[in-house]
Amino acid sequence: MKHRQISQFSRESSQNSEPLDRWSRPCACIQDGGAEDSPSLPASSQSCQGDSFFPRLLWHLREKWKLHGLFEISSEHEHYDLICMIKAGLRDAIQVSVDHPSRQPLKEEDFTSVVTQPHEGFEMTTMAGPVFAHFRRFLGLEEKDYQNSLSSSHCFLQFISNSKSKANFFLTNDKRFFLKTQDKWEVQFLLSKLALYINHLHEYPHSLLVKFMGIHSIKVAREKKKYFIIMQSIFYPDNRITERFDIKGCRVSRWTEPLPEDSHIIMVLKDLNFEGRTISLGSQRNWFIKQMELDTTFLRNLNVLDYSLLVAFQKLHLDEKQPRKNVLSRIAKSVQGAWGEASSVPYMVSDRQSRYVRKSTISSLRRSKAYNLAAHNCRLLPDVPNALHTLDGPEHRYFIGIIDFFTIYNLRKRIEFLWKSILHPGGSFSTVHPTRYASRLCQWVEAHTV
Repeated sequence: MKHRQISQFSRESSQNSEPLDRWSRPCACIQDGGAEDSPSLPASSQSCQGDSFFPRLLWHLREKWKLHGLFEISSEHEHYDLICMIKAGLRDAIQVSVDHPSRQPLKEEDFTSVVTQPHEGFEMTTMAGPVFAHFRRFLGLEEKDYQNSLSSSHCFLQFISNSKSKANFFLTNDKRFFLKTQDKWEVQFLLSKLALYINHLHEYPHSLLVKFMGIHSIKVAREKKKYFIIMQSIFYPDNRITERFDIKGCRVSRWTEPLPEDSHIIMVLKDLNFEGRTISLGSQRNWFIKQMELDTTFLRNLNVLDYSLLVAFQKLHLDEKQPRKNVLSRIAKSVQGAWGEASSVPYMVSDRQSRYVRKSTISSLRRSKAYNLAAHNCRLLPDVPNALHTLDGPEHRYFIGIIDFFTIYNLRKRIEFLWKSILHPGGSFSTVHPTRYASRLCQWVEAHTV
């Protein structure tokens, strides 16, 4: 089989990362000409029979064996046809905001907007499209860059981890964006809380909450409708990451058997695996603790639990430990513009773009005396891509973010809490009241940061 697993966690790759181009092979479902051409659907999108059936069956069996890692979604992959359709649908969906960018304030009807675009063999639906277009602009993300990443001529990747989640995780080839399948009720919950989510990130623009970029569904002929969300990858760029953790602040069932150091398999470790380690942030520790309190208070008010704090370690190079020379550039990057306007500076940009800051940003920053950075818990962002989820300590760079806040504390969870209390008397498990869950995770952060 031509199916290839991408190595990320061998010691060699963490020290001498290979260029992304090695893995950037053109995907067969894209016409010649790269991302500027629309994806064309393969003939196999109408049927999975014929020569492609047995290779895909073998791939499915490999998935069942729980191989963990990043896999190219090539023509032999079981989700190849689906990804081709998603690429084509997303390209046309985003083209709407490319052709008709809106600078008007958001209206109530923008949050309930539903646009369905028909394609050959499938339909793509975009929910709350104007809201997410505004939000992407608030983050400094150009619509064309977003479109090109999601409709790239290169193969998407599938992420298969040791998580218990039944969702499918897909990653754009540049690894900037995750696509995650969701249940219908999860999408409905997110849409119902979208205004609160947007307001929170406007109030605290350096929030650690994962950044949602879009909500869509795809209906393929004679198949069940699939819902998916698009979100920023917290672990971007990942080429030098050595360890990843999923933290919930509890102990029951929070251990993952580590793999050999030379293993090529991606393993996300858990709370008990973190013992003996610390997050060394120095002067940024107080900011981190405060932002965790703000974000978990928001999630507590949503009445949710079971969310995770993702933490990844990356060893700093010697030149990265030196103080940043362009302090003015970093200050400008740290201040966001008013909601409904373009972001002051991009902080989710390419390596090339991250070296530049518009002069107008500096000027406006000098003129502004009313912007209270402390009230919005803003910090001096590093001059790197994905700065919102990057914190630099004396020796390590940390990628940090909060994900998976879809679990509501309802009657079912109350019963689960009672049952686990009987099974684990005095134990620390994940199913607790949202107030307890939030405070416990903050306590974990305070105990494990210096």
